[in-house]
Amino acid sequence: MARGKTIAVIGAADASVEVADLAFAVGREIAAQGATLVCGGLSGVMEAAARGARAAGGHTIGILPNYEPADANPSIEFVIATGMGQARNVIVVASAAAVIACAGEGGTLSEIGFALKLGRPVVALRAWSGIAGIEHSDDPVEAVRRALKLAA
Repeated sequence: MARGKTIAVIGAADASVEVADLAFAVGREIAAQGATLVCGGLSGVMEAAARGARAAGGHTIGILPNYEPADANPSIEFVIATGMGQARNVIVVASAAAVIACAGEGGTLSEIGFALKLGRPVVALRAWSGIAGIEHSDDPVEAVRRALKLAA
Protein backbone atom coordinates (compact mmCIF):
# COMPACT_ATOMS: atom_id res chain seq x y z
CA MET A 1 0.00 0.00 0.00
CA ALA A 2 1.37 3.41 -0.94
CA ARG A 3 1.89 5.85 1.90
CA GLY A 4 0.18 9.22 1.53
CA LYS A 5 2.05 12.51 1.53
CA THR A 6 2.39 14.59 4.67
CA ILE A 7 2.93 18.34 4.42
CA ALA A 8 4.14 20.41 7.38
CA VAL A 9 2.74 23.89 7.91
CA ILE A 10 4.84 26.16 10.10
CA GLY A 11 4.46 29.74 11.26
CA ALA A 12 3.68 32.13 14.09
CA ALA A 13 1.84 30.94 17.19
CA ASP A 14 0.47 34.48 17.43
CA ALA A 15 -0.58 35.10 13.83
CA SER A 16 -2.34 38.10 12.35
CA VAL A 17 -5.79 37.61 10.83
CA GLU A 18 -4.27 37.87 7.33
CA VAL A 19 -1.65 35.17 8.03
CA ALA A 20 -4.23 32.94 9.77
CA ASP A 21 -6.50 33.23 6.73
CA LEU A 22 -3.63 32.16 4.46
CA ALA A 23 -2.85 29.22 6.77
CA PHE A 24 -6.50 28.14 6.76
CA ALA A 25 -6.49 28.16 2.94
CA VAL A 26 -3.25 26.13 2.92
CA GLY A 27 -4.74 23.54 5.27
CA ARG A 28 -7.90 23.29 3.21
CA GLU A 29 -5.87 22.74 0.02
CA ILE A 30 -3.63 20.13 1.67
CA ALA A 31 -6.77 18.14 2.51
CA ALA A 32 -8.27 18.74 -0.95
CA GLN A 33 -5.11 17.27 -2.49
CA GLY A 34 -5.40 14.16 -0.28
CA ALA A 35 -2.35 14.90 1.86
CA THR A 36 -2.09 14.93 5.65
CA LEU A 37 -1.17 18.09 7.55
CA VAL A 38 1.45 18.01 10.30
CA CYS A 39 2.21 21.00 12.51
CA GLY A 40 3.23 21.99 16.02
CA GLY A 41 -0.36 21.49 17.18
CA LEU A 42 -0.86 24.73 19.10
CA SER A 43 -2.27 28.17 18.16
CA GLY A 44 -1.92 30.73 15.38
CA VAL A 45 -0.79 29.37 12.01
CA MET A 46 -0.88 25.82 13.38
CA GLU A 47 -4.50 26.10 14.51
CA ALA A 48 -5.69 27.89 11.37
CA ALA A 49 -4.06 25.38 9.02
CA ALA A 50 -5.42 22.43 11.00
CA ARG A 51 -8.89 23.97 11.04
CA GLY A 52 -8.73 24.39 7.25
CA ALA A 53 -7.67 20.79 6.75
CA ARG A 54 -10.38 19.42 9.01
CA ALA A 55 -13.02 21.66 7.36
CA ALA A 56 -12.14 19.94 4.07
CA GLY A 57 -12.27 16.46 5.63
CA GLY A 58 -8.50 16.04 5.92
CA HIS A 59 -6.30 14.52 8.60
CA THR A 60 -4.12 16.49 11.02
CA ILE A 61 -1.18 15.60 13.24
CA GLY A 62 0.03 17.91 16.00
CA ILE A 63 3.50 17.45 17.47
CA LEU A 64 3.40 19.26 20.81
CA PRO A 65 6.36 20.66 22.73
CA ASN A 66 4.95 19.45 26.08
CA TYR A 67 3.45 16.33 27.64
CA GLU A 68 -0.16 17.59 27.65
CA PRO A 69 -2.28 16.21 24.80
CA ALA A 70 -5.15 18.43 25.97
CA ASP A 71 -3.09 21.49 24.94
CA ALA A 72 -3.48 20.63 21.25
CA ASN A 73 -5.81 22.89 19.33
CA PRO A 74 -9.31 21.44 18.69
CA SER A 75 -8.54 20.73 15.03
CA ILE A 76 -5.73 18.29 15.75
CA GLU A 77 -6.85 14.74 15.10
CA PHE A 78 -3.69 12.88 16.15
CA VAL A 79 -1.66 14.35 19.02
CA ILE A 80 1.98 13.51 19.70
CA ALA A 81 2.99 14.99 23.05
CA THR A 82 6.80 15.02 23.05
CA GLY A 83 7.84 16.91 26.17
CA MET A 84 10.81 18.11 24.08
CA GLY A 85 10.12 21.84 24.01
CA GLN A 86 11.35 23.57 20.87
CA ALA A 87 13.40 20.48 19.96
CA ARG A 88 10.11 19.11 18.63
CA ASN A 89 10.57 21.48 15.65
CA VAL A 90 12.89 19.01 13.97
CA ILE A 91 10.27 16.27 14.38
CA VAL A 92 7.61 18.43 12.72
CA VAL A 93 9.66 18.94 9.55
CA ALA A 94 11.24 15.47 9.57
CA SER A 95 7.73 13.98 9.55
CA ALA A 96 6.83 15.75 6.31
CA ALA A 97 7.64 15.30 2.64
CA ALA A 98 7.63 19.09 2.23
CA VAL A 99 7.15 22.22 4.33
CA ILE A 100 5.03 25.32 3.81
CA ALA A 101 6.30 28.27 5.85
CA CYS A 102 4.03 31.17 6.75
CA ALA A 103 5.16 34.29 8.59
CA GLY A 104 6.69 33.56 11.96
CA GLU A 105 9.62 34.20 14.25
CA GLY A 106 12.61 32.27 15.60
CA GLY A 107 10.79 28.95 15.97
CA THR A 108 9.65 29.07 12.37
CA LEU A 109 13.13 30.02 11.24
CA SER A 110 14.57 27.02 13.12
CA GLU A 111 12.08 24.74 11.38
CA ILE A 112 13.08 26.16 7.98
CA GLY A 113 16.74 25.53 8.85
CA PHE A 114 16.04 21.96 9.95
CA ALA A 115 13.99 21.30 6.81
CA LEU A 116 16.78 22.54 4.55
CA LYS A 117 19.36 20.51 6.49
CA LEU A 118 17.17 17.38 6.13
CA GLY A 119 16.61 17.99 2.42
CA ARG A 120 12.91 18.72 2.78
CA PRO A 121 11.63 21.21 0.19
CA VAL A 122 10.33 24.47 1.69
CA VAL A 123 7.76 26.75 0.08
CA ALA A 124 7.41 30.13 1.77
CA LEU A 125 4.00 31.75 1.53
CA ARG A 126 4.37 35.54 1.40
CA ALA A 127 7.26 35.34 3.87
CA TRP A 128 10.96 34.58 4.33
CA SER A 129 12.06 36.16 1.05
CA GLY A 130 15.71 36.51 2.08
CA ILE A 131 16.49 32.82 2.59
CA ALA A 132 18.33 30.92 -0.12
CA GLY A 133 17.20 27.43 -1.02
CA ILE A 134 13.46 27.89 -0.58
CA GLU A 135 10.66 28.35 -3.10
CA HIS A 136 8.26 31.26 -2.82
CA SER A 137 4.56 31.67 -3.48
CA ASP A 138 1.97 34.38 -2.97
CA ASP A 139 -1.01 32.04 -3.33
CA PRO A 140 -2.00 29.31 -0.81
CA VAL A 141 -3.26 26.87 -3.46
CA GLU A 142 -0.12 27.31 -5.55
CA ALA A 143 2.04 26.88 -2.44
CA VAL A 144 0.47 23.50 -1.67
CA ARG A 145 0.67 22.29 -5.25
CA ARG A 146 4.30 23.36 -5.48
CA ALA A 147 5.10 21.62 -2.16
CA LEU A 148 3.47 18.40 -3.33
CA LYS A 149 5.32 18.54 -6.65
CA LEU A 150 8.65 19.12 -4.89
CA ALA A 151 7.91 16.26 -2.50
CA ALA A 152 7.47 13.81 -5.38
